[in-house]
Order: sequence, then structure tokens, then C-alpha cells
Amino acid sequence: MHIKSIIIEGFKSYAQRTEINGFDPLFNAITGLNGSGKSNILDSICFLLGISNLTQVRASNLQDLVYKNGQAGITKATVSITFDNSNKSQSPLGFETHDEITITRQVVIGGRNKYLINGVNANNTRVQDLFCSVGLNVNNPHFLIMQGRITKVLNMKPPEILAMIEEAAGTRMYECKKISAQKTIEKKEAKLKEIQTILDEEITPTMQKLKEERSSYLEYQKLMREIQHLSRLYVAWLFVCAEETKLKSAEDLKVMQDNITQMQACMAENESKVQELTAQIQELQKKRDQEVCGVLKSLEEALSEVQRVDAKAQSALDMKKQNLKDETKKRKELVKSMEEDKKMLVVKEKEVSKLMEQLQAVQEDGQKESSALEAAEQHFRAVSAGLSTNEDGEEATLAGQMMACKNDMSKADTEAKQAQMTLKHAQAELKTKQAEVKKMDSGYKKDQDAFQAVRSSREKLQAELAKLNYEGEESLLDKRRQLSREVSQLKETYESLMSRFPNLRFDYKDPERGWDRSRVKGLLANLITVNDVSYATGLEVVAGGRLYNIVVDTEVTGKKLLEKGELKRRYTIIPLNKISARTLNQNVVATAKSLVGENNVHTALSLVGYEADLRKAMEYVFGSTLVCDTLDNAKKVAFDKRVMTKTVTLGGDIFDPQGTLSGGARSQSASVLSSLQELREVRDNLNNKEAQLQETERQLASLKGTAEKYRQLKQQYELKVEEEQILQTKLQQSSFHQQQEELERLRKAIEESEETLRNTKDVQKRAEEKYKVLENKMKNAEAEREKELKAAQQKLNAAKAKADAFNKKLKEKQQESDAVALELEELRREQATYEQQIQAVDEAMKSIQEQIDSMACTVSQNKHLINISVTFFLLSFFFQVSRMLEEHDWIQLERHLFGQPNTAYDFKANSPREAGQRLKKLEETTTKLERNVNKRAMNMLNEAEERYNDLMKKKRIVENDKSKILQTIEELDQKKNEALNMAWQKVNKDFGSIFSTLLPGANARLAPPQGCGVLEGLEFKVALGNTWKENLTELSGGQRSLVALSLILAMLLFKPAPIYILDEVDAALDLSHTQNIGQMLRTHFRHSQFVVVSLKDGMFTNANVLFKTKFVDGMSTVTRSL
Repeated sequence: MHIKSIIIEGFKSYAQRTEINGFDPLFNAITGLNGSGKSNILDSICFLLGISNLTQVRASNLQDLVYKNGQAGITKATVSITFDNSNKSQSPLGFETHDEITITRQVVIGGRNKYLINGVNANNTRVQDLFCSVGLNVNNPHFLIMQGRITKVLNMKPPEILAMIEEAAGTRMYECKKISAQKTIEKKEAKLKEIQTILDEEITPTMQKLKEERSSYLEYQKLMREIQHLSRLYVAWLFVCAEETKLKSAEDLKVMQDNITQMQACMAENESKVQELTAQIQELQKKRDQEVCGVLKSLEEALSEVQRVDAKAQSALDMKKQNLKDETKKRKELVKSMEEDKKMLVVKEKEVSKLMEQLQAVQEDGQKESSALEAAEQHFRAVSAGLSTNEDGEEATLAGQMMACKNDMSKADTEAKQAQMTLKHAQAELKTKQAEVKKMDSGYKKDQDAFQAVRSSREKLQAELAKLNYEGEESLLDKRRQLSREVSQLKETYESLMSRFPNLRFDYKDPERGWDRSRVKGLLANLITVNDVSYATGLEVVAGGRLYNIVVDTEVTGKKLLEKGELKRRYTIIPLNKISARTLNQNVVATAKSLVGENNVHTALSLVGYEADLRKAMEYVFGSTLVCDTLDNAKKVAFDKRVMTKTVTLGGDIFDPQGTLSGGARSQSASVLSSLQELREVRDNLNNKEAQLQETERQLASLKGTAEKYRQLKQQYELKVEEEQILQTKLQQSSFHQQQEELERLRKAIEESEETLRNTKDVQKRAEEKYKVLENKMKNAEAEREKELKAAQQKLNAAKAKADAFNKKLKEKQQESDAVALELEELRREQATYEQQIQAVDEAMKSIQEQIDSMACTVSQNKHLINISVTFFLLSFFFQVSRMLEEHDWIQLERHLFGQPNTAYDFKANSPREAGQRLKKLEETTTKLERNVNKRAMNMLNEAEERYNDLMKKKRIVENDKSKILQTIEELDQKKNEALNMAWQKVNKDFGSIFSTLLPGANARLAPPQGCGVLEGLEFKVALGNTWKENLTELSGGQRSLVALSLILAMLLFKPAPIYILDEVDAALDLSHTQNIGQMLRTHFRHSQFVVVSLKDGMFTNANVLFKTKFVDGMSTVTRSL
């Protein structure tokens, strides 16, 4: 089988359809300039053979194989090769009848591959199988020697060269399969270990446990059968006893009723007979109780216990009522005493107040007298020391006072002279300035008049602006801007809060024109307020999904809303006129509060605020639930027999007497009701701000007419203000104005100087008069001193006497005040004591009243229980027989056997009492066993045993397969070594022969490295003449290339293929070696077709057919030369 012709169209550089005919069956050469497309012919052959590694055809994807990647209008690449199949010994399997085989492969851009075999569609696998059957495996192409293959062989290490021999011998695939099998064995080994682990750790312990449980279950079944037998015996005996007792009780009851009637008739005269009959009744009851196995006795004991509890509760109630009466009387006495003490306290407080005022007055007088006494003592000491009192009240000597007078006179004289000088200077300058001012008075007066006229106009405009009140409009504009900002911020806050709870948003369209929106009350969550946020979570749990129900006035409104309101989601409607609600009884609430405390439990309805007309809806949602503060209190209240009401804790845990308990970790986010408070505050604030904004807009609209007038007046006013400022500045900067200011300054200086002169004259006059008086005193100093000393002594004595009298009076008043204050403090303490006692009595009365209420409720319930117990006591015998017949349908069928000898119900052979005791023990035993017995143990054990047997079977299969695989591997290893040795010898022989042909006088062989065997690797050994080289580095580059090429060709000879493709294998050789290659191919490969690409004459001169490629107008062309 060899290539006969090739047709290429749209493949790489061959844009147009190119037919290459006339291939020689043995040696074909292709030559041409670089880039002319000669290697593309080889790529087209590989492409048709179905190559999957596109790098060997120098492409990254299939699109690269199309001419210019499909950008030149050519969108598909097609290669068609016709093979000569006349040699039937090399024919592919299934094609022996065909002399020619035409195979076509086509790839379309964006499409798929298409194969044709003799014009018939085929898949990739079928094409590869066809070529593999003749030794052309394109994905392991030993028949393809591309550029660089020689260099790669030269760089191979001994194990890699050995791998080439293995590949040629066909043992390489076995080695791969062997490695894969060993990995599979390792996986299976791991699986075996896993199976063993499962057996040891899971299945075996489980089977052991199930066997034990099976034993327990069999024992349990045995006990159940015995219980069934004993139960029937015991129930039959009870039925017989009950039936007999029923008949006897009816007769006894009738007799007792007759006796009671007779006794009531003659009770007054026959008391002893009543006692006798009572004793007889008790004896009959005792006998009857014995006959029904204590059933009646238990009922009597229950009735007696209830009566005893009732009597105890009644006694406690009477005692509490008496305690309450005593506490009430005690409180009245305490209140009376406290009122009397209050009156006395008021009197004493007035008396103390009066005494305190008197004491304060005496203390003030005493302070005055003390001050007078101190002043008298000081004056006496000063006079004794020779001092006298000056005008300031200070003590000083006469000489000192005279010296001070002289200093004052001197100082006043100096100040008078300075003031006189200043006065003369100011008066002279004033006259000069006044003359200058008169000259410039006319110009300034004109400016002054203009300034006054402008000011008058400005004031007039200012008055007109004030009348317009436009400043109010400006303040309104500022207010509107501020309110707009606040409204925008509140809307954002409101929308943000609403986005967190979208279920709180309820919008609808009016169902009809003129719709009254007050008929729809809104979302229930928006209609309630929670005063205490701590209850929010509990109330939210109480309401549940009803929190998002819609409240309307009637069912008609609800129907219209659902049909035409265009609601955005499903809602539940609560019509106020139809909803029926259930609320808790006040006695139940009072009992709950008595159990856990007044402030620890509340009705859910009392914790929410709402409008009065919404009461029925609120009762429907919150009316039947209690809210407790803790889990323990909620549990205590919910399951108490007197309450038995659904209870919720503050954290949202639910206790339901019907058997439901829910709770656990709650969401950490805020509850809806707690967030609703914030949402409601924001909404109210938003509504308030929007109302303010509307009012501001209305006021602005009313002031809009004055705006234009105000702007005109404002413009005129600003002009006048500016003109006034300019004139004022001009006046202030004028010389006349400055002169006027200077004149004013001089006038003030003159006035100040004249005032100073007057003051200094007065000072001099007073100092001279005082000096004369002191001078006279100085002359009569001794007499004056005696006189002053005597007067000071008298004054001192009088002050002492007066101070002593006041101190005595003050002490008396102080003692009197202290006594009254003590009495007042004592009264206040008594008052506080009375208040504490009254408070304690009130608390005690409140506690007693609560206990009385609770006990009254208990007494009422006990009386009810007594009535029920008596009724049940009378009817129990009649119902017992009927109940047993209903519960045990087998009684009716086997009733005739009860008590009969030699039957299962022989009461003499089998003691019913012992059977009852044995039955009780067995029931206790089975109750304990039921907790642990596994009723599915039998089935589970069977399943476990099946699983165990299945695993053991699989384990044995895996172990057998493992031993067979290991045995096969051992046998194949031996055959592989034999095949490998044969291949080595054959390749070695051809290797030396080919190398001697390529390089005459030289020899080459493959030998294992020193100290190693053939199976460990092979390396090149080359001899030039008779000298064997140690390694290839001693050879030239061309010689090394010949060594590698010789090995490759020797490998080809070992397992010949019908076609060989060589791509520029002579690139590194000189011309003489190239000619030798051509000769070698002709002599050694007589049964294979070679397609060789070369640029050297030495190669293609030996070829039978030569094809030349050219590159014309951007496309490759091919011509045949020989």
C-alpha cells in the first residue's frame, strides 16, 4: 500500500486545488525554496492520517490549517489521497477487494471535521483503525522523521534509547499497561483495606449489636404473649366482679334510698337508728369495695381527699378573712392616731416658726450690741493711748491729723494752679478757633442740609418697607427651604425603614369612584402601639402572620378590596362586623397573676394600644394569650390546671397546653413592632413637617403681590443709604467738621478746668477749718483727754451691761426654741412611723385580699370537684361494665367461658389476683424494654448479614483477580525480556550495517553501559576504523548525525511501514554523506515508499521522482520533474 496521488485545496499555502500525481512506489523527493510549501505537502499527509498533536504539523488549532485562517474568502481545507492497494499482503483489514483506496479529510472554519473513505462518510476512529492496521499510527508516528528528530536522538540517555527499542519491539505498550495494572492493583488494595475496615469497624459491631437486639426483641415478644394471656384472664375476672357488683350495687342503692327516705321522715325521733343504718351502709360499702377489688375504696378516698382539701381551703379562707378584718381595724386605729399627730405637728410647727423669728430678732440685736461694745472698747483703748478719732473714724494723734490737713491744703493749691493755666490756654484757643469756623460755615451748612434731606428720605422709605412686612416673606422663604430639606431627609429615612420591612407597605387602588378610604383601617401592625418595647418580640410572636392582616369595617369592603383593589400580593382581611373573638376570663387572669406575681404576667391585649373601634380585631389577634417575663413563669402559668392558656415569653418562646412548645435562638435583628415605633415617630414627624411646609407655601402665596413693590422700595432705600453714607463721610472729612470737633473738645476742657478750681477751693477751705479746730485741741490737750477718757469709760460700761442682758435673753430663747424643736422632731418621727405601719398594713391587706381571692377560687373549684366526684362515684359501677365491653370486644365472644373449669378463664386454677400482680410487673418490665428494644432488629440483621456476605464475596473476587494479574505480569515480563533481546540484536545488526553504508570504514552498535544489563539502558558505541570511541563527543557533527540517522532507519527496518516521511533529515550533513543516504535508502528499503523533503542535490538525485514547489502570487504550486 503506497501513495498514488494527492489533491490539496485550501490547505495552508495551497489556496487553489492542486493535484500531485505520479508518486513512485519507492523513493520520492520534494524540493524547493524555503517557504515555498514543500513541508506543507508532508503536513497534508499527516493531516489526512488523522494526527491529533497539531504541533507536529506546525499549527495551534484546526483553523490555522485553512489558507490564511479563512480571511481570504476560503473557509475550508480539503486533502484527498489515493492509495495503491494492489499489494494485498499490505492491504488494510476489510479493504482487500479494493485496488485503490481514496481517503478525504475536510475541515471547515467554525464547523466540524469530515472524513470520506471512497466517497462514503466515516468517523475519525474508523480512519485511524484503517491506518493502524497497516502500521501507520499517526499519534505514535515512527514512520515520520521530522526536522530536529536527529538532534533529539543524539541527546537521549541510555533508558530513553532502550525505550525506543521497546517501542519498536511493541513491548512499550505492554509496559504502560503494566504500570496502569499496578496502579489498579494499588487502588484495589486500598479498596480491600477499606472493605476490611468497614467489616471490622461497622458491619461486624453492627451485626453483634443487632444479634443482641434480636435476643432482646424475642424476649420482648415472649413477655408480650404472656401479658396478653394474663391480661385477658385479669380483665375477665374484673368484668365478672364488676358485673356482679353492678347488680348488687343497684339493689343496695335502692335499699339505701328507701332507708334514707324513712330516716328523713323520722330523723328527729330516731337518731340512734340513723347511726345504725349509717354503720350498716359503711359495712355494705366496705364489702362492696372488697368485691370490686378496691375500686370503690379508691373513689371514696378521692372524694374524702377532695372534701378534706375543701375543708382545709375553707378554713384557711375563713382565717384569712379574719386576718383581713383585724388588719383593717388596725389600719383605722393607725390612721386616727396619725391624723391627731398631724394636727399637733401643725401647731408645733407654727410655734417653732414663731420662736425662730423671735430668736433671730434677738440674735440680730445681740450682734448690734456686741459691735457697739467692741467699738466702745476700741475707743477707750485709743483714748487711753492718747489718740483721738478723725473724720474717717480712725484713731490718730493730733499732730498727725494736723500734718494731713497741711498736705491736703498744699495738694489742693497745686491742682488749682494747674487748672487755672489749662483754663486760660483753652479760652484763648477757643476764641481763635471760633473766628476760623465762621469763615467756612456757609459750605458746610449746605452739605449739612443735603445730608439731612437724604436721611429724611431714607427714613421715609424705611417706614414704607416696614409697613409692607416683606421681612416676614424672606423669613418664610428661609423657613420653606429649611422645611423642604427636613421633609426630604425624613422621606429618605422613612423609605429606608420601610425597605427593611416591605411587608408593612400596603397600597391599593380605590375599587370605585367616590371611595371612602376610612372604610379600610389598614395593616394591623400599623394600627397598634407598644408602650413598653421590651414586650415587642413576645407580642410579635403572639400575633404571628395576623400582624400583616388588613382590617376593614365590613365584609363588603373586604370583598371589593380583593376584587378591584389591585392588591400587589395576597392579604387576609379582618372585617370588624363579622370577626368573632375570644378573650380570657378574668378569673383565669387573676389565677395566673397569683401564681407568678402581679407584674410578671399580663394579657397580650393589655400591652397594646389601639383605637376603640378596632377592639374586636385586637381581641381576635391578642385576646386569648398571656405574656410572661421568664420561661419558668410562662411554663408555670401555661400548664397550671386552673389556667391552661397559651403563654409567650418576652423572648418569643411559646408554651401551649395543647402540647406545643417552640422557641430557641431568635433573630438578632430588631423586631417589627419595636422598629414600628421608630417608623411611626418618623412618619408623624414627616406629616408634621409637610403640614408646616404647606402652611408656609400658603402664606408665601398670600404675600406674593407685595414682592414687586418691595423690590422697588428696597432698591430706592439702598440708593438712599449709600448716598447718606457718602454725604456723612464727606461731612466727617471736611475741615469745618474737624474744627467743630476741636471747639467741642476745648469747651469740655474749659468746663473740666473750672470744675477742678471749684473743688480745690472747697478742699482748701475744709482743710483750713479742720486745722484751726485741731490747733485749739492741741492747746487744751490734757483736759480734752481726761474728758474723752471719762466719756469713753461710761460708754463702755453701758455697752457691757446691755450686751450681758441680751446674752441672757438670747440663751433663754435658745433653750425654749430647742425644746420645741425636739418636740417637733419627735412628732415627725412618730408621723413617719405611723405612715410606715399604715403602708405595711396596706401591703398586708393587699396580700391577704389576693390570697382570699385565690382561696375563694380554689374553694369554688373544690366544691365543683366534690360534685363531680360524688356523681362519678354513683355512676362508676354502671359505666364500668359498658366501658369494658367497648374496650375488649373479645369479652362478648368468650363471656360464657369466664370462671368455667378447664378453660383459659378458670379462676380457681389460675388466681386472678396473682395474675394481676404478675401482669403489673410484666408491664413495668416491657415498658422498660420498649425504650431500648429495636423492633426492626430482625430485618436489620438480615440486611447486615446480606451486606456482609456481599462484601466478603467481592473481597474474594478482588483477591483472586489480583493473584491472576500478578501471575500474568510475571509471565509477560519474561516474554517481554525475550522479545526485547531479539529486537536489540536485530536493530543492532541493521544499525551497524546502515552506519557502515553511510560512513564507509566505520562501525557502530548499541551496548549497555559498563556494569549494567540490556534492560537497564543502551548507549552508542562507534568505531572509526579499528578504534572504538569512548563517547560521541569525539566525533564531528556530521558523524554524530549519521549515528542518530542510522539508529532511526534501523528502527524502521525492524518493523517496516508501507510509507516513510523524512523532512530535511540531511540538513546537518555534507554532500557526500547525503549521497550515501540516497544510496542506502535504495539498497535497504525495497518494500516501503519514501517521501523525502530535501534541499540538497545529493539526496534527490537518487530519487525516482522529484517534485518541485514554487510560491506564485501568494500561493504554492507543485511540478513533477522526473
